[in-house]
Amino acid sequence: METEVVSAAQSIDFSLLALFWRATIVVKIVMIVLIVASFWSWSIIFQKFINFRIARSYTNRFESSFWSGDPLDELYDKIKDKPKGSAERIFVAGMMEWGRSQRSDGGMIPGAPARMERTMEVAIVREIEKLNRGLTFLATVGSIAPFIGLFGTVWGIKNAFEQIAISQSTNLAVVAPGIAEALVATALGLLAAIPAVVFYNKLSADLEHITARYDSFAGEFSTILSRQLEN
Repeated sequence: METEVVSAAQSIDFSLLALFWRATIVVKIVMIVLIVASFWSWSIIFQKFINFRIARSYTNRFESSFWSGDPLDELYDKIKDKPKGSAERIFVAGMMEWGRSQRSDGGMIPGAPARMERTMEVAIVREIEKLNRGLTFLATVGSIAPFIGLFGTVWGIKNAFEQIAISQSTNLAVVAPGIAEALVATALGLLAAIPAVVFYNKLSADLEHITARYDSFAGEFSTILSRQLEN
């Protein structure tokens, strides 16, 4: 009897594709959702690594020009029409406000430094929002994917018990397929969640570093403009 049961179990296809096709419609939907979430997460991860690398490259290039000693007016005239990268756009925003704050007699409107700082702060927030897009999705996947997978597992096990009750048999050939199908959902949930959490933390740290560089530049630029006002 045991030999027949083992033989029947061995004849069952336990490949992932076969487990998917044998699963109930609810478990199939759960698996599809998790697979799509996993692919979407990886696409965001790769895109963010590219975006952050480009942002750092543009920032390095601009800071080299900014600290080269050339007049800021010349640098502004060179990049104002087509600023490349977030740092250049922040610089252009500050210089534009500087120009608006000048009176016709060459003096400055009262409160000009505060307005320039606020203008650059708004520009920084706008640039960070662009870089932050997609990270919320990674955080969401990392938080809920295991629970979605667990739901699929619970539903699959429920269906497996129903099949046991219908067949009135608890042999391995009846129990194993349903349990295996159910556990695949949990595995997919973890497969989607673990990379999402790991890279969300990594990308968030990178974004904080980039934000700190923008804030530091804006502060130094404001100091330079304030000195010019005092002179």
